[in-house]
Amino acid sequence: MSTIPVTKRGAEKLREELHRLKTVDRPWVINAISEARAQGDLSENAEYEVAKDRQGFIEGRIQEIEGKLSAAQIIDPTELDAGGKVVFGATVELEEESTGEAVKYQIVGEDEADLKLGLINISSPIARALIGKEEGDTAEVQAPGGLKHYEIVAIRYI
Repeated sequence: MSTIPVTKRGAEKLREELHRLKTVDRPWVINAISEARAQGDLSENAEYEVAKDRQGFIEGRIQEIEGKLSAAQIIDPTELDAGGKVVFGATVELEEESTGEAVKYQIVGEDEADLKLGLINISSPIARALIGKEEGDTAEVQAPGGLKHYEIVAIRYI
């Protein structure tokens, strides 16, 4: 199995979710199944079906997170020595050349991505266009609205 890049913060969030699933959600759903069984006929028991579906989701998510954590390559951006290049974990300040609009993104793993927070997936078109570039370089990104040109204003490893 190949490794999955994850920031230190992203790995911690996955661990927290795993802990919650195992210590809160799993016991709750087991209790809900027990209560639904106590009501009698399971063939027409909607609560039982809902609880069993929820249990399946919880167990599947636990397995998914455990798999991701076992394959995770945890990267702490503050410890990167990338020689001024855009790499996984870097925070990049950009300026869209035609409009002058300034944006700031951190390149993160799939589970961490949240565009509203400025966290972009390493496999997104903009992240792929930025990887390996340096301050002052221009990146061309094929966006839904057409081709955009971004100048890299600053690269930080925070």
